[in-house]
Amino acid sequence: MGRLQGKTILITAAAQGIGRASAIACAREGAQVFATDIAAEGLAALAGTAGIQTHRLDVRDPAAITALAAELPPLDGLFNCAGFVHHGTVLDCDDAAWEFSFDLNVKSMHRVLRAFLPGMLAKSAREQTSASVLNMASMASSIKGFPNRYAYGATKAAVIGLTKAVAADFVKQGLRCNALCPGTVDTPSLRQRIAAAADPVQAEKDFIARQPLGRLATVDDITPQVVYLLSDESRFVTGQAVLVDGGVTI
Repeated sequence: MGRLQGKTILITAAAQGIGRASAIACAREGAQVFATDIAAEGLAALAGTAGIQTHRLDVRDPAAITALAAELPPLDGLFNCAGFVHHGTVLDCDDAAWEFSFDLNVKSMHRVLRAFLPGMLAKSAREQTSASVLNMASMASSIKGFPNRYAYGATKAAVIGLTKAVAADFVKQGLRCNALCPGTVDTPSLRQRIAAAADPVQAEKDFIARQPLGRLATVDDITPQVVYLLSDESRFVTGQAVLVDGGVTI
């Protein structure tokens, strides 16, 4: 029997990177996964995978989120994975970039939680089970500052605060809420940032150099922690910013 057998789990930003790998890993452990993303093409590649049902979802669209919550059964687990990495200092971040970063990285989680949390709480109370929310934060947050991560670091620090608040509010109702804080992960998003650099070869070397283990993380380095935090194995873990950073913050 899988570690997530019988659980229903929704994952945002599931078309690529950590979200996609997490959807596959959770389904492999027996969960019914609702994989969502705005990228229809990426979702199409997941269609037909055992245990995964795909839904196009823009996490910046409150009406679409509310409609999906009404359509799906109550969840046991929720992984808010959607996000965006803004590159630059405060001097490179105008109001539009600041607003977009917070809208996608923080407000989207607020919207999804507002829509899906009532059903999760009701199911947890009715069935006397534990429900779990996992929010994507980062080692670049309140945990540690990094150059050119002004807006990104601010949003991910906000995610950690949001996570702790939800954990504190609902701990007595059987709901756990944790934040995942990865190091530098080799994803399509990272590859786009490397390619956009003035010197892509040097940019990749710089990303690797900040990892004490001497390499970038792969998505398979991250998904075991996702499965653990969404499973009953972590039933006594809540309100935590969980680092999977390859030693950056030692």
